[in-house]
Amino acid sequence: MTRIPEPAHPGLFARFVYWMTKRKLGRVVSPVKITAYHPGLLWGYGQMEVSLGGLRSLDLRIKELVSLKAAVMVGCPF
Repeated sequence: MTRIPEPAHPGLFARFVYWMTKRKLGRVVSPVKITAYHPGLLWGYGQMEVSLGGLRSLDLRIKELVSLKAAVMVGCPF
């Protein structure tokens, strides 16, 4: 459980991002909830995820391996 609570009243954009995240992952993960405190940061985070998802120059298997390696290097639990 995170020490930072999720926003009590997320804005329209944050609710849309929540919906998209829940649709893609089955639940709203903590980093998205925490990022919802700052709409500009949430927008940038969303743009990064969309651009990474749209990469077609790499094989999906290689992209997943690189993502896993980066997560291990920074100590990400996801």
